[in-house]
Amino acid sequence: MAAASVLPFVRGVDFSGNNFQDDLFPKTLVDMSGLRWLKLNKTSIAMLPDELSSLSKLEHLHMSRNNLIQIHGDLPVLSSLRTLNVSHNKIRTSGIPNDIFALDDISIVDFSHNEFVNVPEEMEKARSMLSLNLSHNKITEIPNQLFVQLTDLIYLNLSDNNLPTLPPQMRRLVNLQTLILNNNPLDLAQLRQVVSMTQLKTLHLRNTQRSLENMPVSLEMCPLEDVDLSCNDLPKIPDAIFQLKTLLRLNLSSNNIESVEACVENLSNLEVLNLARNKLKSLPPTIVKLVKLRKLIISSNEINFDGLPTSIGRLICLEQFVASGNKLESVPEGLFRCPRIKKIALNSNQLITIPEAVHFITELETLDVRDNPDLVMPPKPIPQEKVNDYYNVDFSLSHQLRLVGATPPPQEGPPSAKEAAARKQRIRRRRQEMLVAAADAETAKQAKVLQGMSDLARGKVESNPAEEEDDEATLKGPKSWMDQLTRPQLDYSDYFTEETGQLPGLTIWQIENFVPIEIEESLHGKFYDADCYIVLETSIDDQDNLHWQIYYWIGKMASLDKKACSAIHAVHLRNCLNANTRTIREEQGDESEEFLALYEDRVMYIEGGTTSGFYSSDEKLYTLRMYRLCGSKKPHLESVPLVPDSLDPRYVFIVDNGMQILIWYGLRANPLNRSKARLMAEKISKMERKNEAQINMMYQGNETEEFWNLLGGYREDFQPEEWLDDFVPEQPKLYTVGLGTGYLELPQVDVVKGKLKQSQLNTKNVYILDCNADLFVWIGRQSSRLVRAAALKLAQEVCNMLTRPSNALVIRVLEGTEGAVYKSKFSGWDDVLAVDFTKRSEDIRRGPRIQQDTDKDTLKTDLSALFMPRQPPMKEEETNLLMEEWNEDLDGMEAFVLEGKKFARLPAQELGHFHSGDCYVFLCRYWVPKEVDEDEEGEKTRRGAKEKRRRRRRRKKKNSNTLFISGKGEMPAKWDGSHSPSQQENLKFLSHFKKKFIIYRGNRKYGQQLEEATADMNPRLFHIRANGSNLCTRCIEVTPNSLWLNSEFCYIFMVPFNSEDCKGIVYSWIGSKSDEELSHLTEEMAYDMFPGSYSHQVISEGEEPENFWWVALPGNRKYETSADYMRSSRLFRCSNEKGYYTVSEKCSDFCQDDLADDDVMILDTGFEVYMWVGPDSSDVERKLAFKSVQVYVQHLKNKENEQPRKLTAVKKGKEIWKFIKCFHGWGKFRTAPR
Repeated sequence: MAAASVLPFVRGVDFSGNNFQDDLFPKTLVDMSGLRWLKLNKTSIAMLPDELSSLSKLEHLHMSRNNLIQIHGDLPVLSSLRTLNVSHNKIRTSGIPNDIFALDDISIVDFSHNEFVNVPEEMEKARSMLSLNLSHNKITEIPNQLFVQLTDLIYLNLSDNNLPTLPPQMRRLVNLQTLILNNNPLDLAQLRQVVSMTQLKTLHLRNTQRSLENMPVSLEMCPLEDVDLSCNDLPKIPDAIFQLKTLLRLNLSSNNIESVEACVENLSNLEVLNLARNKLKSLPPTIVKLVKLRKLIISSNEINFDGLPTSIGRLICLEQFVASGNKLESVPEGLFRCPRIKKIALNSNQLITIPEAVHFITELETLDVRDNPDLVMPPKPIPQEKVNDYYNVDFSLSHQLRLVGATPPPQEGPPSAKEAAARKQRIRRRRQEMLVAAADAETAKQAKVLQGMSDLARGKVESNPAEEEDDEATLKGPKSWMDQLTRPQLDYSDYFTEETGQLPGLTIWQIENFVPIEIEESLHGKFYDADCYIVLETSIDDQDNLHWQIYYWIGKMASLDKKACSAIHAVHLRNCLNANTRTIREEQGDESEEFLALYEDRVMYIEGGTTSGFYSSDEKLYTLRMYRLCGSKKPHLESVPLVPDSLDPRYVFIVDNGMQILIWYGLRANPLNRSKARLMAEKISKMERKNEAQINMMYQGNETEEFWNLLGGYREDFQPEEWLDDFVPEQPKLYTVGLGTGYLELPQVDVVKGKLKQSQLNTKNVYILDCNADLFVWIGRQSSRLVRAAALKLAQEVCNMLTRPSNALVIRVLEGTEGAVYKSKFSGWDDVLAVDFTKRSEDIRRGPRIQQDTDKDTLKTDLSALFMPRQPPMKEEETNLLMEEWNEDLDGMEAFVLEGKKFARLPAQELGHFHSGDCYVFLCRYWVPKEVDEDEEGEKTRRGAKEKRRRRRRRKKKNSNTLFISGKGEMPAKWDGSHSPSQQENLKFLSHFKKKFIIYRGNRKYGQQLEEATADMNPRLFHIRANGSNLCTRCIEVTPNSLWLNSEFCYIFMVPFNSEDCKGIVYSWIGSKSDEELSHLTEEMAYDMFPGSYSHQVISEGEEPENFWWVALPGNRKYETSADYMRSSRLFRCSNEKGYYTVSEKCSDFCQDDLADDDVMILDTGFEVYMWVGPDSSDVERKLAFKSVQVYVQHLKNKENEQPRKLTAVKKGKEIWKFIKCFHGWGKFRTAPR
């Protein structure tokens, strides 16, 4: 132990969440000789650490959620032990040492969630025990002698065991306040012992086989406040319950209660009543007398509208009303009159409507009316239109139409003659009232003048000077415009508390970073010569009136900012106290006698002081660090050793070299993380380096020499490899540094859902944030100097105690100067920074890289696509002409398919047949004219047009190669060519297949013919459809279901047979409204797809044989006969990809893959408008998209009144059929390859 160690002064420490398995427990824990409490929860320890034997003063030990099997060892040596918590382990009864119950002070024992079969022996010797928890074990019997000595028990939990009965000695527990017996087969227990527990407040008997026969007859002697009788077999509420005048919470859910007695009004203090999952048909009218009721749960009963009391609005304290799963057709209007109601759950009922008062509840947070198919919500009152209510964007229809140059919709017509006459009457009446008011004011003014003159004549002005001033001010009016201004009320709470100056004595503040920081009383009279101080002397006179004297002391070496701030804040202190005294300046070495008398002439000067608040001109030294960035939603920065072996191609790394920041992109890094790394580097430069740091980006394989020099040099044999297996970022742990008289404490801050919040940091405290490789010491502005010094020393000790990487550092962070790395550890602590990602590193010297918008109040948006007309379909003649021209230029096409890790030539009979799980490469050769010189071109122009065309055909041509890739499979990392995903193919590429473009589901079988590859025993359905133009005709395999059928399309059904002579039957189903050419094309594709020993049959709609439905499409025969949505469907994309919010339209040949996870899509089917929300889209995109779709629906309403649209929100994976049918070949969503 070091000589200056602070470990002996540590009284408590919380090491929960650390990994102490495999002999990683800190050995230096023995140096904490003064330790009083220790928490080792979730530390993966499997046995009792030997170091605990040295902690002789330990009083509280927590080791829950570990891998302990037994706790034999040195626990009995800890003579001061009071609390022992080993819950959520694997300890058996034999693993508990009997000696620990002989400790004199043992009072709290928690053995829950273990593997006990019996109660540990000699537990009855722990006479001082106050709390005992044996829940969630396998205990079958409680010994009779256990409760003979444990008469001081206050808390007893025996739930979730196998107890058939309870010992009669429990009646001795007269001090017991909490008794929990849930989930035990106590069918033989009469619970007569409960009557003797005169201090009992909580009684939980959930799932204990309670009935009216084994319930206590009377509980009048027990001051119960919380009773749980749920999951039992009670046909009614026991009579003993109505005797509990002090009852606050009552749970009777999951019973067989058929009615509630009227005497429920006796429970006048009841706040929570749970009657869910019973057989109730009504509630008694007397229930409205429970005026303190805050939560009423009656879900899963048989209550209808008549079963609810109409006067339920008298429950003035009701906050939650849960009535889901009943037979309610409506609810009384009084329910919405409850002034404090916040949650109403009415889902899974038979609601037809609800009262209009629902729109007037101001504090309502949740209204659940799901699964009520016949519900019609009352019309919502039309609020006054608000402009710029979403991110300062005007989403009014007229404004958006003006932006795209369109004419706004006409306003409503002029008012009627009756309305005009009424308006004139109101204007006349208002004008008359104004004239009367002006006359009265003039009369009052004249009366005041006459009264003032008469008072002056009588000499009353001298006796009433205040009235003279008022009259003079009234007569003369204000002297200038400054007299009409009101002085603002300044808030000094950030510097001085409410207790300041309320007690006699001295209070001293030290100026640090422009802010006064109160110092402790032990430091009074000790002044640093480079600091400035504010001194407040408070005294009380004989009449108990407070008097203040304010000094500000200036040190000889103090900087200018400290001198100015001491004088300014001294005046602020005087204003805060409303003191009439003046502030007195005192300088070091020239203090007044009154000032020195405050310290009894014991003033001490110390060299040094805090740093100036101004920026120093000295060059700041930066620590060279490298961080790994990972995480999809929230970026996680973790410091790693600065060596090449730390690089991993799956992540992005940031090397911080002070005024130079290097970003290394791995080949397999997430593109989103690349953008986040750049943004993080920009923040570091902007917030911490005065926007002067140079940012260099490089990809794996293109590193600079400077980058390798920072990492220790380049090695030729080095190649970044994946060295992390399923890396999960370690959860940071936040400690509060507590300082008392002679001791230190280090408790952890409770983190909700593992997310740290900035609000958890108190400016009066000091915190240690443990991130494994980094230990941040956050120092609040109003924290004392002693706590700061102790925290820095303690952080260094903790850093050395636990096993950490070699690059671990202790970093000091002052409040208000937090860096980007520290802020990234907290959820929601982020500074919005406008960054230009198109700027290159060589543009650093040309000017600032971050452009600030001149108009910060306006957010740029582009909604023009919503107001553009739908793209018209391509005509048949134009389609055939393009197909002819593109195929005429085609000289040859070679097809390849990816098999394993190499490409194999695709058989000729499989050309045009694709599988969704494979990748294909097409080498297309086209004829293009050869370039000629000017002389030859001049000669060519002098000839006739006929000869010119003949020469062009005879001229030698050259080949132009184009690569097309199709499919959803994974491609190699490096590939040059034109990539075309499935169902997003180029029109020119589609034209080469002459409308015979077939997509199968699954993977192609290697080395097999097409008929062998498709031979399986499951029926298959193929949907032939053209999107936008006939060029986009595809035959795509879909899930066999009659819902896909439509009279305007054609389909191919294949039903396999288990026969060698006939492999199956192929139906070509022709819709009655389908195109004739499409029907012929369907028949041809059917023979191409299933040649050989297949039986083919062409059937028209309505002429299907009887065996068609039960063989090909079993189930419901209903399907749609119209595809009007094909002529009006549109798909829009809402995104912030361009740096501002835009709405763009996809082409008419859209598909399921166009639904991007990080965007919000708008689908207009001609009848409904759907807003599809991607799971990775931001809240900003969702809110702006919602306003955009509202504008779009309003625009369509004004433009197409004959067909109004209905707005519906859809989430990924929960799409409805009306949405799905607009996408050709809908299936499972594609997942990104690793």
